[in-house]
Amino acid sequence: MTSDKVKQYIAYFGGFLGALYTLLNTFGISSEWINPQKTDALLVFLNSIVPFVLIAYGIHKNTYIITTKAKKQENALKSLGLKPDKESEKHKGKADIL
Repeated sequence: MTSDKVKQYIAYFGGFLGALYTLLNTFGISSEWINPQKTDALLVFLNSIVPFVLIAYGIHKNTYIITTKAKKQENALKSLGLKPDKESEKHKGKADIL
């Protein structure tokens, strides 16, 4: 199953639950477990975990040391001259000073 299909299933399931909740509320059926204290606690949790997940994902996607595919990509970028090599940068800086 591709990641696109997983996203579609999650959206489908979430939409279904939202529609069911709205329908039940229109009939006067409500759940007592949804109260302001619990929703506030959930919002505090989400406000702290979402930035962490986004930053961790950004670090993972921009790091070339985690997977072999990323290491191959880094070497390809270096060979094409799209990513500077640290050693050549050190020597270039010294030559410019002298």
